[in-house]
Amino acid sequence: MGLMDYTAVELGKKIKAGEVSVLEAANAAMDAIDALEDKFNCYVTVQERAAVQAKAEELQKKIDDGTLTGPLAGVPVAVKDNMCTKGTRTTCSSKILENFEPAYTAEAVLNLEKAGALIIGKTNMDEFAMGSTTETSHYGVTKNPWNAEHVPGGSSGGSAAAVAAGECSYALGSDTGGSIRQPASYCGIVGMKPTYGTVSRYGLIAYGSSLDQIGPMAKDVTDCATILETIASHDPKDSTSVKREDYDFTSALTDDVKGMRIGIPRDYMGEGLDEEVKAAVLDVAKKLEEKGAIVEEFDLSLVQYAIPAYYVIASAEASSNLARFDGVKYGYRTESYEGLHNMYKKTRSEGFGPEVKRRIMLGSFVLSSGYYDAYYLKALRTKALIKQAFDKAFAKYDVILGPAAPTTAPKLGESLSDPIKMYLGDIYTISVNLAGLPGLTVPCSVNEKGLPIGVQLLGDCFREKTLFAAASAIEHVRGEWTLPFARKETLS
Repeated sequence: MGLMDYTAVELGKKIKAGEVSVLEAANAAMDAIDALEDKFNCYVTVQERAAVQAKAEELQKKIDDGTLTGPLAGVPVAVKDNMCTKGTRTTCSSKILENFEPAYTAEAVLNLEKAGALIIGKTNMDEFAMGSTTETSHYGVTKNPWNAEHVPGGSSGGSAAAVAAGECSYALGSDTGGSIRQPASYCGIVGMKPTYGTVSRYGLIAYGSSLDQIGPMAKDVTDCATILETIASHDPKDSTSVKREDYDFTSALTDDVKGMRIGIPRDYMGEGLDEEVKAAVLDVAKKLEEKGAIVEEFDLSLVQYAIPAYYVIASAEASSNLARFDGVKYGYRTESYEGLHNMYKKTRSEGFGPEVKRRIMLGSFVLSSGYYDAYYLKALRTKALIKQAFDKAFAKYDVILGPAAPTTAPKLGESLSDPIKMYLGDIYTISVNLAGLPGLTVPCSVNEKGLPIGVQLLGDCFREKTLFAAASAIEHVRGEWTLPFARKETLS
């Protein structure tokens, strides 16, 4: 058993006990990257091995003298490339930020560093997090470690693939409309989008400010809860940050679901859902029922309005947020231009990819005079109604259970040719972002082609513990789960 076969918490325990050195863990991660990166392209930037080794020695001293005592001290982690990291370029997988080195580090990443995490690189993503397949990156396509002919999902596809391939022990992703949960499902790992405001957005390069949230991507539920404990904090630098009374998420890992009320929305189980995915969700429901949970179907309503509302709001916010990338202060600037206005136009048309341009134009349109009321304002009203529908559901249920995506991971190139189809792939995830709720994806089985299927658990605001308990129960009834890096033949 190699060091990257262990979960993050298991590896942390071995480092703490002196059975494994931080340097050995660092070298194991770097060796995996050297062996597999050409095949999967999980990273935009990988730290120099010598720098990682030096950092490993520094962390080892702090662990040995008792300065660092946390469960993740010395464990290799990867960070999605839309989180600022001082001294390391942060590109958002875009040409327009190809040489951008931030002057500060994102708060969530700082919290990891304070806990002694060993950051080994920045992971690939859909450009500015706009996409569901990690195919819109300026730095090439990321491939799914379960089958390299398939996508890993997106936009946090690089983080999901890196964990599944054993190129890091865990990773951070960001979730605007399912960008943690959907790739986690496609890559057979656990991913959580916490309640909006739980993790600081300071230093996260914004896509949709009212929707974005940073979250953990890991091999199992225990890792996920431990990472969230580490990165969650109240941050005065983020006006949307919430001061919570309780950040103890690991205490919920009991797998006790007796008496837990679980609702399955009929709206999620109808047309468009792959039969194998549907069967997997219903099988999980049956097993939870056998463990004492109360499971029933209900009508969530408004599901069909979530996609249009989301893409109007997200695109509107994106068009405003991305106005700052103009070639003046930082990032890419076109080589030849005539005057300031021409420089703006040429820089942005050369620096942004097609999907980003599409969403900027859509956002500018829905915010324009004459269309604001018809589209943007209507979308905001729909967002409020969706939150009300969830409030009504959570008055009756502790957890909502459903699919994370309509299908398993599609083949490379299938989604990009049909943007609408790609957008519809988010149908089960985006409502959570519109309502600010927590959501978690946990793998439950594989389809006949050997691709993983994940189920999604949704909870009311600040009820992450309930989700962790239910997810622990699913892990328990599912049994052992083997990721691709432990099946050496899939990576050869």
